[in-house]
Amino acid sequence: MSTRSEMLSQLMQRAPGHSLNRALYTDADFYAVDMEELWYREWLLVGAVSEIPKAGNTMTLQVGDHSVIVARGADGEVRAFHNACRHRGSRLCKPGKASAPKLVCPYHQWTYDLDGRLMWARDMGADFDASAHGLKSVHCRVAAGIVFICLGETAPAFDALAEAAQTYAGPHGLENCKLAHETTIIEDGNWKLVMENNRECYHCSGAHPALTVTFDDNPNIAGDGSGKDDPVMAAHLKKCEAAGLPSRFHIATDEQWRFVRVPLVPGAVSYTMDGGQACEKLVGDVSIRDAGSLLFFHYPNSWNHFLGDVIMLFSMIPVGPRQTAVTTKWFVHKDAVEGKDYDLHRLTTVWEQTNAEDRAVVEENQMGINSPAYEPGPYSPVQESGVRQFVDWYTRTMTSRLTGRRVMAAE
Repeated sequence: MSTRSEMLSQLMQRAPGHSLNRALYTDADFYAVDMEELWYREWLLVGAVSEIPKAGNTMTLQVGDHSVIVARGADGEVRAFHNACRHRGSRLCKPGKASAPKLVCPYHQWTYDLDGRLMWARDMGADFDASAHGLKSVHCRVAAGIVFICLGETAPAFDALAEAAQTYAGPHGLENCKLAHETTIIEDGNWKLVMENNRECYHCSGAHPALTVTFDDNPNIAGDGSGKDDPVMAAHLKKCEAAGLPSRFHIATDEQWRFVRVPLVPGAVSYTMDGGQACEKLVGDVSIRDAGSLLFFHYPNSWNHFLGDVIMLFSMIPVGPRQTAVTTKWFVHKDAVEGKDYDLHRLTTVWEQTNAEDRAVVEENQMGINSPAYEPGPYSPVQESGVRQFVDWYTRTMTSRLTGRRVMAAE
């Protein structure tokens, strides 16, 4: 049986409300199919436009076999390109952020404009057509200041996400924020385990003492986020919407992304060790400190928190079948001054600690699943609705990709 046939068989045999089979978390061939059918075809969150505010600013990242440059052009547009020179394939930019007026290959100095056009190539002969050797483009879109790329030949629809992002996250003004801090950690776990862990707070009271000072692990809030019939959630939504902040649960028809604004524990206004403010200046058009957190996930690679005084973007990229890079970025108002308006340690401590705890949780989960004794277990209907929602999305999406037939979400 081929790898794809075996993978399809395991997906179709999954018991409803249960975790996935062992091979879907461990097998290198199945991982390769994940990369081809999801990571190289879906929109991926890679950062914020405010990270590359000026012409010539770039950020370069690796997604599987693909190295990608995201660049701010002289015209102000944000574009993405494959990080491979059209001469003999050398990388133009090293991973991370940089700034330069042109993109210059370090090997033979082929020089590209920030819009990808080849501007100069030495001694290539009279018949050489520079216009045919521009950098290969990668789909790139911006929504509410968030930068997304897609490596597929044809990108999925984006407009509905862009509209929802502007409605919900737009008031936070990410494009007028600055990056205060950034971390990347490597978790020795399959990417799906990283996302599953994020999509529930069943583990929070035991694993996250700092986070639960402020984040409410009420399963009506920390589960699928709908807060259905929860009076605390209802009161919070009413208050925030009265302050001009769209807040009510909104999920895509295929359940790939979702927005909802949730309350923190009573008295808390930001993710700090005492629940107090993290930054003196509020972001965007947010006018109330106790707006809680706007939660936004987008599968397969991100979950995000938009608060009144700080925005946190979380993104992950698989490194291997059992290894994932997780990047966290903290943004504050562009005019906020470190040491005056915010203390960096205070701003980042809760999630620095929580990320380390989540890494340990995921790695223990992976080591247990590596055992041949592992078999899929049932999800808690009370605590793990969010995990089930993600795994159901993954199962539907991969089944559709492997069969060529669309699979609808259950009502």
